[in-house]
Amino acid sequence: MTFQLGSALLDACVLAIVDKEDAYGYSLTQQVQSVMDISESTLYPVLRRLQKADYLATYDQPYQGRNRRYYQITEHGRIRLLELLKEWRVYKEKVDCVLLGGNIDG
Repeated sequence: MTFQLGSALLDACVLAIVDKEDAYGYSLTQQVQSVMDISESTLYPVLRRLQKADYLATYDQPYQGRNRRYYQITEHGRIRLLELLKEWRVYKEKVDCVLLGGNIDG
């Protein structure tokens, strides 16, 4: 069974990956696919959207006679990642309370 996950969580995963180190598209896809079901064709529009929002920047680097486009997080991207992580913690706590028992209000 796979849970349907929203674009905010996908954004958070992408930003968290590139916050650790710059990555190219295929590598990013592989890392994101380790936690959610997403195709490479789905990820590239996300990368373009994050770049347009100034959360990611790109640069090309030669690799085996071809250029690879690498994505790196910007300062705006780091700020957005922190916001998303804060929202994730609150959301996760609420879901844990429902699924694992407990009081949602704390």
